[in-house]
Amino acid sequence: MDCTLAASQTIADSKRAFHQEFPHVIAPLYRRLADELLVELHLLSHQSRFEANELFSVGLCTVFDTFTKGYRPEAQTEALFSALCNSNGFDAAKLRKTTTSLIDQAKDMDLESLKDWLSSHNLKDGSHYSRLMAVGLMTLLKAGAADATGSDSEALVKQSKELAESLGLPSDRVEKDLTLFGSNSKRMDQAVELVKETIAAEKRKKERRLADQAQRTSS
Repeated sequence: MDCTLAASQTIADSKRAFHQEFPHVIAPLYRRLADELLVELHLLSHQSRFEANELFSVGLCTVFDTFTKGYRPEAQTEALFSALCNSNGFDAAKLRKTTTSLIDQAKDMDLESLKDWLSSHNLKDGSHYSRLMAVGLMTLLKAGAADATGSDSEALVKQSKELAESLGLPSDRVEKDLTLFGSNSKRMDQAVELVKETIAAEKRKKERRLADQAQRTSS
């Protein structure tokens, strides 16, 4: 993270840098995500006690990937992520590399080994907590302890809360942030499905219209 760059920027500077790097139209369904993450990263970049640690990296990538499902054109997705990070002094490529490495490591662990391993990724004393750290914790638990917790979101939230205090994270906030993340994720999934259904319905109507035209032409 480029602290010097981040500290000198206003939110207007961050937005300007973002739009210069990503000069594409963002569909309404994803525009709110882009705006909220841009502001969140800007605020974190100005927080002197904040450190972009491993849990933050995993959480940021998870939130972005979760809320860009169905994004079109898909080829622009990583460019969007890079623009959001780079415009606030964060290294997108480094965040992705860290996240991939940690998730791959977590997949090879049972629950107890995972708990011990996570203790080395705790929040340092006096450091600023971010909700993205809670999401990162849950993501690693989901990757490594699927046999113990499965995909049950309530079980994952409970497990994350139980581990939070030993990692220096505020357990009550972790529970609240993960519950909100889960409910928002479900709403996003529903919205994406609705868009897909609408597009499919429009496609069927167009095909029927063309078929009717072709039939009238041939008769």
